[in-house]
Amino acid sequence: QVQLVESGGGLVQPGGSLRLSCAVSGNFFSINNMGWFRQAPGKQRVLVAIITRGGSTNYADSVKGRFTISRDNIMHMVYLQMNSLKPEDTAVYYCNADFNQWGQGTLVTVSS
Repeated sequence: QVQLVESGGGLVQPGGSLRLSCAVSGNFFSINNMGWFRQAPGKQRVLVAIITRGGSTNYADSVKGRFTISRDNIMHMVYLQMNSLKPEDTAVYYCNADFNQWGQGTLVTVSS
């Protein structure tokens, strides 16, 4: 069991950037897959990006080329660098471990 705490959300203008952070406490090295999901108002929660223990990554088509997921195995952190943000990226972003453990979420609002 691990605990996940997200930070870094906020209000940003279209075209801007944000970096989300997820602090992982507990047995970090027991986790195979770390991911970021998001849930827009009135919509289902969907996968944004995932990174395996070995560093392989995969992205939703909607964010490919704009978002980058990374993990710091020393600091026990996972990051989501978001560039060229669009209004449709507005959502609550959740950190996830092995598809069954969740953080509390952090709100990202992209608006002028």
